[in-house]
Amino acid sequence: MERNELENRVLDMLEDICEDDAVREERDVDLFEAGLLDSLAAIEVLVGIEEAFGVDIAPTAVEREEMNTVNKIIEQIAVRL
Repeated sequence: MERNELENRVLDMLEDICEDDAVREERDVDLFEAGLLDSLAAIEVLVGIEEAFGVDIAPTAVEREEMNTVNKIIEQIAVRL
């Protein structure tokens, strides 16, 4: 999968989960601090990643700081593909 396709699919998923298109514009903002993600939504992100990309990231496998921005989420998926 090309990086551009990966990014677009992650952005689509996060926009749906966060219910806000701001994730597309500010890809380095902390999604938790901005109120776009909470712990329940974070689990939804992990499930969405597994369904969309076949990548299993256990909640205990990464620290929140490793997946708190759009760019960090994309990178976590990219290294596992």
